[in-house]
Amino acid sequence: MSEYYQFRFILVMRKTRLQELIERFNTWPQARFYLEHNQVDAQDYLDEHDLYQRRLQEAERTLKALGRFQLLERRLLPNYQFGPTDIVVTIGQDGLVANTLKYLEGQPVIAINPDPDRWDGKLLPFEIGELQSVVTRTLAGKSACKTITFAEARTNDGQRILAVNDLFVGPKSHTSARYLLSWNGREETQSSSGIIISTGFGSTGWFQSILAGALGVSGSESHPLKKGFAWHEQRLQFTVREPFPSRTTGTSLVFGAITLATPLKLESQMPENGVIFSDGIETDYLAFNSGTVVTISLAATQGQLIV
Repeated sequence: MSEYYQFRFILVMRKTRLQELIERFNTWPQARFYLEHNQVDAQDYLDEHDLYQRRLQEAERTLKALGRFQLLERRLLPNYQFGPTDIVVTIGQDGLVANTLKYLEGQPVIAINPDPDRWDGKLLPFEIGELQSVVTRTLAGKSACKTITFAEARTNDGQRILAVNDLFVGPKSHTSARYLLSWNGREETQSSSGIIISTGFGSTGWFQSILAGALGVSGSESHPLKKGFAWHEQRLQFTVREPFPSRTTGTSLVFGAITLATPLKLESQMPENGVIFSDGIETDYLAFNSGTVVTISLAATQGQLIV
């Protein structure tokens, strides 16, 4: 029996582009016809899929030799019960790492890049050949680990959602959101296309696109947060998108830091179509309609990424 049998190794995977196309078109020949009809190289989809499956098989063999093993598809993450001693391994792109971290309670994540020639993988420090040594170092407490601060949105009716990268609060479609914003002892009624709340982990993503647009409009070239901020920093950054000034709506509270002492509170003034979602997953959302008050703060839960 393996000396590590008391641990459970969870291998988190995602469907390949080929598998998603087959689900859409029922068979691979039909999917291939669709691709080739649009002058897309179908062989690239096959090559990507075949390599990913080989990497999954290699990871499974490695982890099964060490102890108890579970293969988990990404869509099952919200309902899976992780144990406190689980060791979680992801094989996929950066987005899979963020998706996985959100459903853990501090268990370490080892992120494997299945195809370094295809994916840069800023959050994927390891290749498949390193998996066994990284796992054994992690179990021995000898691996370096980065702590990641999460964002939390909690509504006045008890609903809660976490974010690893960012939260969006606003309209479901391309319309205006109306709400009362309260922060740092001040409040303002606003109309905008929504609010982005970024963590340090996500501060080089969506947040940077908003910052780049603001710098372009203002004619500036630099900003203190142009390169983001640290993953572990005990802060979030909120940005109001396209705030509209009018007799009843203001634009003075459009950018600020959320800390333990300065949470952000938003009260919806929208009869319908208001949403709160995290990490770009629009299908998993909380309703943000009239009567809903949401408080955005630093989450007690933190992520641990092996580096």
